[in-house]
Amino acid sequence: MALTGLQIFKLLPKTNCKDCGKPTCLAFAMALASKKASLDECPHVSDEGKAALEGASAPPMKTITVGTGEAAFEIGGETVMFRHDEKFYRPTAVAVVLGDDLDEAARAERLKAIEALQFERVGQEIAVDAVAVRNVSGDAGTFAAAAEHVAGNTSLAVILSSESVDALKAAVEKCADKKPLICEATAETVDDLAALAKDKGCPLAVGAATPEELADLTEKAKAAGCEDLILHPRGETTLDTLRTLSANRQVALRKGFRPLGFPQIVDATADDPADQSVFASSCVAKYAGIVVIDTVEPAYVLPILTTRMNIYTDPQKPVQVEPKLYEVGEVTNQSPVMFTTNFSLTYFTVQSDVEASRIPTYILAVDTEGTSVLTAYSGDKLNEKVVAKAMKDADLESKVSHKKIIIPGAVAVMSGALEEESGWEVMVGPRESAVIPKFLQTMWSA
Repeated sequence: MALTGLQIFKLLPKTNCKDCGKPTCLAFAMALASKKASLDECPHVSDEGKAALEGASAPPMKTITVGTGEAAFEIGGETVMFRHDEKFYRPTAVAVVLGDDLDEAARAERLKAIEALQFERVGQEIAVDAVAVRNVSGDAGTFAAAAEHVAGNTSLAVILSSESVDALKAAVEKCADKKPLICEATAETVDDLAALAKDKGCPLAVGAATPEELADLTEKAKAAGCEDLILHPRGETTLDTLRTLSANRQVALRKGFRPLGFPQIVDATADDPADQSVFASSCVAKYAGIVVIDTVEPAYVLPILTTRMNIYTDPQKPVQVEPKLYEVGEVTNQSPVMFTTNFSLTYFTVQSDVEASRIPTYILAVDTEGTSVLTAYSGDKLNEKVVAKAMKDADLESKVSHKKIIIPGAVAVMSGALEEESGWEVMVGPRESAVIPKFLQTMWSA
């Protein structure tokens, strides 16, 4: 269990030297207990004190790396239960199943389909992270061959899933350099698989039905020298799984219970791909580190990745595009110019509607720190001086010959001031972005 502030204070020098930046050693102890300071900030703590305080200064949830190189991903290391308390740091990894019962041609086709699960959303690339090679055949040799093929032909991380210790040993031998996740150890196999994971330097998943059983497994694995662990709570229903995911995280973060201080993996596979999509998305929100699915249909994978993208953005920092002048279509010096803010959802909505008009247009994304038009205007981040400066910085006068700019209808009130500030003619555009195509087609003239 985590130490209290008073327990930590007893292990500090008690000199109140302020070298840590806190006024007293007690204040530093309280900050350390609440995870708002790190032990290395105290330059005078003794070696004995450091050893005793390691548990208090370490994150409540261990960060685990799966894979190597550019394919590697990190999960865990989270510090809060709720996103609005701070933010979530390490996005849920999405893994897609590849069964070892496929022949070579089908295996290659499946792998190609998995790697093609890449999308662009509001200017960001989102994609799946791993291939989960599953021992469907029940044969160790077949499983090892499939693992070797996948490891040698994908840029993604690899998860090896089997109930057989012999099959996992054979497969790990074929792709140990990829540092695959070994999935999974049970009460019967934890000793053998912990030894394997330690020997090969691979992370290990442990699976059980209750938090108590999971805690027992992690303690056994750590005793065997395997520290990089992932929990697999096995719920009979979706509700059971979500409750266990939440309970494990709560006990780890709020109670400092180290045996459950690890990220979690969920098998979200189901007969209906729509059910998989809903289940996996729910687990992304509550609080899976990895979700495993077995569909390669983009329509069912995209909602999972979109949910992950939304959950793992910083709630205090809106998603933004670079503030600059964008060209939509083959623009000329007679093309219309309009501005919007650099809030991603606003910009890409406007861009999409401009594209629908089929009229090549310049869009000036004004820097409003990623806030929407009305929010920026009400907070004085969007005014005639800000827009005029953005126009000058973009060198609009060298781009077009007409000196006309279209402004969002929601800020029509600033039209007169902007004309005076910029010397350009201001056209008030529609209040709703969906009306942009009709507006450009009927109202624009250079």
